[in-house]
Amino acid sequence: MRVIVIKSPGGPEVLELGEIPDPRPGPGELLVRVRAAGVNRADLLQRLGRYPPPPGEPETLGLEIAGEVVEPAGSFRRGDRVMALLGGGGYAELARVPPTHAMPVPDGMEFAQAAAIPEAFLTAWLNLFMLGRLAPGEAVVVHAAASGVGSAALQLCRGVASTILATASEAKHRACLELGATHVLARQEVPTALAQTVRGIAGRGADLIFDLVGASYLEANVAALGLQGRLCCMSTMAGSKSTLDVGALLTRRLTVMGSTLRNRSAAQKAKLVSDFAQKALPRFRTGELRPVVARSYPLGQAREAHAALERNEVVGKITLLV
Repeated sequence: MRVIVIKSPGGPEVLELGEIPDPRPGPGELLVRVRAAGVNRADLLQRLGRYPPPPGEPETLGLEIAGEVVEPAGSFRRGDRVMALLGGGGYAELARVPPTHAMPVPDGMEFAQAAAIPEAFLTAWLNLFMLGRLAPGEAVVVHAAASGVGSAALQLCRGVASTILATASEAKHRACLELGATHVLARQEVPTALAQTVRGIAGRGADLIFDLVGASYLEANVAALGLQGRLCCMSTMAGSKSTLDVGALLTRRLTVMGSTLRNRSAAQKAKLVSDFAQKALPRFRTGELRPVVARSYPLGQAREAHAALERNEVVGKITLLV
């Protein structure tokens, strides 16, 4: 089958279209004909040699796909349109998928859109609700809010949080407001103005901060949290080391948690997929939630897709058409 291969770590230029043997599904696994694959920042890190796949997962890039079932398993039948979360292997024509990590593609949705849902929306759902315990009426900060995961988080917060502060480059503020943000802040102002801004618009500190940036925001995040506030850290895009104000942690009874999705166990992923499918998936059919796809490239143009994501050119997701 055709697949994107990496012979050595490096920039987008190391991505090549190649051929490898077709995967063979294990007992109880689906085999899916991939029609589209999502492009994520985790893929960029893996390409650079900084984010290897978990043991037993394919070396091929790609953490989310949409396509058609070739070999059925579980409740899925041959020909069913599915979208799925992967540990790797999405930039290819075929992928092995545990049926508990797959969801039906909503009626009328194109594969390019469906491939933008699993990694982004499941990451947002996990950190906002299952770990972050977002409750009605709370004040939330979403960093990198115009990214694929950020755009999913804004939509999921809408109708739940009373205040949704999105941080992003100023050119993307309008898009953030359209996706559900109640207020916006330029990303360069976060280190100096986040705490003041949150308290100015919410009248208190943030209840939950959803951070896709990393260490450069840590001090500002802690300063911006209110009593019993929670900080969910999901990325080291802007560094992995910073200074933590333990005094603030103690006096305001704060919770700082780190979270990644890829290295969770199969059972944990299955529980997440099930919870999301039950509580959120129907909202795509009504239009309340939607995948935000900025661009789609043919599989053979994976280099261009990675370069565009690295340049922060888009709002939402980039997908590859297989």
